[in-house]
Amino acid sequence: MSGINDTIRKRRSVYPVQYINKPIPKEILHELLLNANHAPTHKLTEPWRFKIFTGEGKTRLGDFLAEKYVEITPMYVNSKIEKIKSKTEKAGAIIAIILHRDPAERVPEWEEIASVSCAVQNMWIALDQYKLGGYWSTPPMRNFLGEHADLNENESCIGFFYIGYCESSERIIEKKPIEDKVEWINK
Repeated sequence: MSGINDTIRKRRSVYPVQYINKPIPKEILHELLLNANHAPTHKLTEPWRFKIFTGEGKTRLGDFLAEKYVEITPMYVNSKIEKIKSKTEKAGAIIAIILHRDPAERVPEWEEIASVSCAVQNMWIALDQYKLGGYWSTPPMRNFLGEHADLNENESCIGFFYIGYCESSERIIEKKPIEDKVEWINK
């Protein structure tokens, strides 16, 4: 079990500025998505959906996000526009994280969001074995993804998962002790 424990404990955010500009093979993306598909889900609603942007699709997404940023930001900053476009170009792939609400609403929305988050975590943990890094971004422009890519009525974009090849890093994030976050109740 030390292998999975080490993998989980080494998980970290890796940002597009750290990526090696290299496409990610579709087979690897498929494996990551298979891992996502094994997330826990209450009442088997499987509320995760993903839209994968690669190649020119990344460029068009970057242009859309930059234009939407300008549209919704009264005092926008030109350097932010370039940063948005640069992030999409440097990523090997961008996965739009979609919440697909159970039409019958059999479970609370927060449980559906938790399931989608587990699906993303499954992908995130698997990145290391492919020498990939990733991070989950939640810019306000995500709320407008339906203007760029088809979303069903019961769907919403809850973020973008940027992934890319990167140099391996032994950087360990020091967490506060678990003992500070746990209360044992024995009686």
